[in-house]
Amino acid sequence: MERSVYHQLPHHLNEEWVIIQRAQANPAAFAPLYKKYYQQIYRYILNRAQDADHAEDVTSQVFLKALNHIGNYQFKGVPFASWLYRIAKSEVYQSHRDTKTCSAENLILTSEPIEIYELDDDLFEQRKYRLLNAIKALKSHEIELVELRFFERLSFAEIGVIKGMTENNAKVKTFRVLQKLKRALAE
Repeated sequence: MERSVYHQLPHHLNEEWVIIQRAQANPAAFAPLYKKYYQQIYRYILNRAQDADHAEDVTSQVFLKALNHIGNYQFKGVPFASWLYRIAKSEVYQSHRDTKTCSAENLILTSEPIEIYELDDDLFEQRKYRLLNAIKALKSHEIELVELRFFERLSFAEIGVIKGMTENNAKVKTFRVLQKLKRALAE
């Protein structure tokens, strides 16, 4: 039986490692990794980009860097996507050095409306306003933890690799951010 979407089974990781080793030996063998992760990385970048064209450009840079540095990749027991997210994070930061955006807020404001039958429009707007204010009060690294866990649906081990921390530290920090959000929403 498959685990939750947050985790990959060891045999999937081993299969992926074989593909990575082929790509390390021959860059032409990188295509399966590109096909597997392009949409996932593009979506991550699009949520942080100014527009779709910019997201495509940054995504291209991520995969170009990954291809150029595939020989430096070291298997650490997590999906290859974790390494790609680290590169993507760096490329997004590089492309937005002078602008600070709240991507979780952008997701809420630009996503399609959710039909909520139990709430009237005024109550929904009030809750959305409180949520946006709570998100604005978070620091960028706190927002990123929430995005990686709940929007990108990554495991704590993957988040740890991306953020340069242990799996347990990723769990603790994410829990603290969620508690901070709950307190802000309760006020």
